[in-house]
Amino acid sequence: MRCFTILGPSQTGKSTLVEKLASLEGTPKKSVSPYGLGLTEFTFGGEAWCALDTSGSGEAISHAQDALVASDACILCVSPVPEEAVLAAPYLRVIEASGTPCILFVNRMDEPRGRLRDVIASLQDYASHTLLLRQIPIREGDKIVGSCDLISERAWRYREGQTSALIEIPESEVEREHEARAELLENLSEFDDWLLEELIEDREPPSDAIYAISSRVLRENKVIPVLVGAASHSNGMMRLMKALRHEAPPVESLRQRLATAGNIKENALVATAFHAYYRQNVGKTVFVRALGDGLKQGALLGGARLGPVQDPGTGRPISAETPVPGYVFATVKSDHLPVPSLLTTETAVAAPEWTMPPTPMLERVLVPASERDETKLSETLAKLAETDRGLKVMQEEGTGAQLICSQGPVHLRDVCKALAEVFHVEVTDKMPSPVYRETISKSSDVHYRHRKQTGGAGQFADVKLSIHPNGRGDGFSFAETVKGGAVPRNYIPAVEAGAREAMEKGPLGLRVIDVGVTLTDGQHHSVDSSEFAFRAAGKMGVRDALAQASAVLMQPIFRVEIHIPSIYSGGLVPIVSSFKGQVLGFDRDETAKGWDNFRALIPGSALDELARSLRSATQGIGTFAKTFDHFEELYGKEADAIITAYASHAN
Repeated sequence: MRCFTILGPSQTGKSTLVEKLASLEGTPKKSVSPYGLGLTEFTFGGEAWCALDTSGSGEAISHAQDALVASDACILCVSPVPEEAVLAAPYLRVIEASGTPCILFVNRMDEPRGRLRDVIASLQDYASHTLLLRQIPIREGDKIVGSCDLISERAWRYREGQTSALIEIPESEVEREHEARAELLENLSEFDDWLLEELIEDREPPSDAIYAISSRVLRENKVIPVLVGAASHSNGMMRLMKALRHEAPPVESLRQRLATAGNIKENALVATAFHAYYRQNVGKTVFVRALGDGLKQGALLGGARLGPVQDPGTGRPISAETPVPGYVFATVKSDHLPVPSLLTTETAVAAPEWTMPPTPMLERVLVPASERDETKLSETLAKLAETDRGLKVMQEEGTGAQLICSQGPVHLRDVCKALAEVFHVEVTDKMPSPVYRETISKSSDVHYRHRKQTGGAGQFADVKLSIHPNGRGDGFSFAETVKGGAVPRNYIPAVEAGAREAMEKGPLGLRVIDVGVTLTDGQHHSVDSSEFAFRAAGKMGVRDALAQASAVLMQPIFRVEIHIPSIYSGGLVPIVSSFKGQVLGFDRDETAKGWDNFRALIPGSALDELARSLRSATQGIGTFAKTFDHFEELYGKEADAIITAYASHAN
């Protein structure tokens, strides 16, 4: 079985493309997982094929990445509108990082809204590989009625509901065809010395030789050939499928590519797990592609025994025959298989780094509907995170509530839906509580005596303390200058422990940071003094001192690195400024052509709005990763409102 992935932005006709390709010779069999991965099995040219396709939403790109782990090649489906080329940029980035041989298909050519050359030029801005035009459209006025193959120099006229008709190249297209063919041969000659010599000697190379070179450079992932058509009318489908059949590499090439990336001996790599989901009353279902022989129920795979082997679409047991290399199957009761992963008989190796999904930007606290749901929620979310690496699960600071980070609102909705339908855990979501701190703006001295008499041994501790602001980021510090044994040495650690405890909640009701405490003097009693008494004195004394030291609200500031196509970088400056952020600069992303890394400091309270603004400004393409940088003072009405809110919540 040969396997390829169709990926690309939304509204480019991927689903229709899959349907038309799979229906060229017979009736296909399609299934869709809860995560939106489509798996279509069909036959073409006497061979078994499997097409994988995923949602075009930027929030689902992690599933497209995982599908490439099982793919011999891929088809990038794009719009014929030059201005929409940027929407394909994330997919070009993933494809090139993965090393997957790719054919670029310009779909919906029946709706021409720009010149094909402009489309290719716009896409080339985001591709390190040369985009090599293999066909040109044949036009009659504003309508595209056929295409011309630049290698065979044969032309076809599209016919609705029928196979295309072979025609002579129209006179109006001859000059353009010669020009495009010359450019094609020139580009191919960069990878073949024989062809370069033929062109230098002004000899016309035969079509068969050019096809062979084209096949080799695709298998070696040297270029990205470009074909055109309109899937909704079945235009260009046969040519595209023939290109896949004759030019896409076999499963052995995938095995070699993955073994190299995973630092595994090629003959040890027997399979790859590329997709998983949970089903009600069934458990975890894992999609696996065989890369070697011997895979069947009970076989050793990934360090444990493989569970029942099933048809991925119907869930029915497959025949007793062992899946051959290239075969795609599903397995249950194989929870030990992580996704995505490279599998030997003895172990599961982490998938290559390029499969890591974008950092999730949307944070929400999940609130269970009942106490029963609350006890199940943590375990259930952990299971979902196993099958969806675009989802991160944490606990909210302070409350311990379940906090998830999703790729966006659609992803969040899908997570909540899976919780309800598969695991019967009902939840609602809410914004996480902002993380604020407080500090002091001046020094303060206090004398505190802790005395308590309860009938037996009493409690006595007398301390003189001085507190002062520390530098930003210096945290808590403790020192002592006690002389003459006024406070015995064995009680001083207890005073420090009490002071630290006092930092948990300051006058504003928040954790206190960047404060230094010095124990300057005190008294003790030979009978009634104890570690407990001095700890209580340290705690209450520091609390009194904090109340006198002019508390200041502190807000968290995060360093964000925003990954965006370069055309959007200038538009981020006013967005960052609107959130009272600070632009640190941007530079070219050396790992992805046409992309920038934009750096800024943003208040933590603005991160959720930044995610929304970024999606809007970049058509859903931009992503960011955040790391805490520091706390800084916050004054004015905004600070007063936050302090009031915390006070009311405490009451």
